[in-house]
Amino acid sequence: MRGCVHSWLTGMKRDPRARWIGVALVVLALGVLPFVVGAAGGRGWVRIVDFALLYVMLALGLNIVVGFAGLLDLGYIAFYAVGAYLYALLASPHFGVHLPFWVLLPLGATVAGVFGVLLGAPTLKLRGDYLAIVTLGFGEIIRIFLNNLNAPINITNGPQGVNMIDPIAFGGFSLARSHRILGIEVPSVHLYYYLFLVLALLVILITLRLENSRIGRAWVAIREDEIAAKSMGINTRNIKLLAFAMGATFGGVAGGLFAGFQGFVSPESFILMESIVVLCMVVLGGMGHIPGVILGAVLLAAMPELFRHTIVPLQRELFGRIVLDPEVVRMLLFGLALVLVMLFRPAGIWPSTTRKRELAS
Repeated sequence: MRGCVHSWLTGMKRDPRARWIGVALVVLALGVLPFVVGAAGGRGWVRIVDFALLYVMLALGLNIVVGFAGLLDLGYIAFYAVGAYLYALLASPHFGVHLPFWVLLPLGATVAGVFGVLLGAPTLKLRGDYLAIVTLGFGEIIRIFLNNLNAPINITNGPQGVNMIDPIAFGGFSLARSHRILGIEVPSVHLYYYLFLVLALLVILITLRLENSRIGRAWVAIREDEIAAKSMGINTRNIKLLAFAMGATFGGVAGGLFAGFQGFVSPESFILMESIVVLCMVVLGGMGHIPGVILGAVLLAAMPELFRHTIVPLQRELFGRIVLDPEVVRMLLFGLALVLVMLFRPAGIWPSTTRKRELAS
């Protein structure tokens, strides 16, 4: 099947008309997707698709750090938390501030990028396991701060989180309620889908441009051999800091969207397991390969929910009652799926050509 897809993509590159037809078909499919999913599985599944798009942005941001620059980051979810809490605190009754969405999203991205530099600066000389431990500690420090900054001055509202967050709105057009557009009733989750889709496509475009730029090639050079890259004149310090900052920026954007979408944030949403899941999306999809990372994000965002909706009916069909806790079975199946992929597809589900050659040699 992958060979057929490759042949189709090759044909598109050679024939401009075929390329535009392919783009039009993809746009049409993405445009009707929420209505098809909503008709087949209800609005709950459209909401899952919305979260899958957020995970695509997170995975692409982490792919810059891990896939391009080769820097193992286990605390990436901290930048997601920074973007989410910045949006929540400046668009809720908590401080009585209600800044508009178009101000908060770039602000959250910028602040998350600054936090990325703050993480990268002390870790420039660390590699491998040591870097992983430091970044893991950074992620936990951010979560603990969010959990405890409610005394003596209540900044984050502690473990109770921040609620009543303003929904994403453009002027008087709020995405929190349904709207009739061109005679079609478009529900709130569909409107969020289109916003997330546009921003995810923008992130993909930026990542593609970065991959093929001098900066992207410098990241790959550092990943392959940092000493050789430095000897060739690459400023490894600045390039590594830029990788941390760019990855964190995408995490901050996704965090702001998450806060506006959910209307509530708390430290429990940013635990270590979330960082591990995003890292799994990058590794299983195909580290350093943008289409593979997108595929990994979509699969790992949807697979746990698919297991959740099938385990209970299956147990009732087989045993007449629920024998095992659905959450336990869901995580067991999730882990088993990851192990099988790593055994039979060690380069990822959709690896880059370079990555496949490295593992084959």
